[in-house]
Amino acid sequence: MTNSVDEAKEALGQELRGLRLNAGLKGTELARLAGWHQSKVPKIEYGKTRPTETDIRAWCIHTNSEDHIPDLIATVRNIEAAYQEWRRVLGTGTKRRQQAQVKLEADTEFMRWFEPFLIPGLLQTAAYAEEIMRNVIDFYQIADDLEAGVAKRMERQQILYSRNHRFHFVVAEQSLYTTVGDDGVMAGQLDRLLAVSSMPRVTFGIVPRSTRYRVHISNMIMFDNRFVMVEGTSAELTITQPREVAQYGRAFDTLARQSVTGSGARELIAAALETRHRRIEDA
Repeated sequence: MTNSVDEAKEALGQELRGLRLNAGLKGTELARLAGWHQSKVPKIEYGKTRPTETDIRAWCIHTNSEDHIPDLIATVRNIEAAYQEWRRVLGTGTKRRQQAQVKLEADTEFMRWFEPFLIPGLLQTAAYAEEIMRNVIDFYQIADDLEAGVAKRMERQQILYSRNHRFHFVVAEQSLYTTVGDDGVMAGQLDRLLAVSSMPRVTFGIVPRSTRYRVHISNMIMFDNRFVMVEGTSAELTITQPREVAQYGRAFDTLARQSVTGSGARELIAAALETRHRRIEDA
């Protein structure tokens, strides 16, 4: 299964192949001129190996295409930046990661956010966020700055009240039933969602559990139409290629059409909340 990084490497390889062919060079000739093993050229051209900036310069010099060097090096740097391993992102703890989100969200007029199992960070209660971050700290074995990370996440939520920003959140109904913490934490979180669903600049939709399958998608956050962030188990992927951003936009629109909002969403939340209250009473 390929991802955006793989596709970006393949696209770069095809561009470099075009420069080689335009120069009338065989792959073995280019490898000889650059002092490389002959297998390096096809590996780069087919996206199996990401070229270094030194490789780019050598490639362009030997194909008489030095004017392409700045753009190609920028492409390589973008590929490197697109894939951020969680151990590196969270290396100093959770607060720094939350702080980085503040600027991204402040620079975004329209944010679209989908979650299949959890409640989006901007809508979380402090107790819910604390449990999420505690698990993140334990799983990735990073510096324990739980209190500071939760405080910064709560601070981020002020953006919801800004007149210059709009938000469209869509969650799968499963997110109402995924137990984060305990029933008390979940009851508080569900109460928070009831309040959020009436906020003037927020659209909150829930895709019912019985909804027919239409599109495959993991969690995602769209920042206007500029880029998309997708969180995986080992890394966070930032997608900037316009064609791919548009695909995510279509996927989000599909889920949004399948979701219920307003009174329909509040009914689903109320049903999940009733389940939590019964469990608390029976405990």
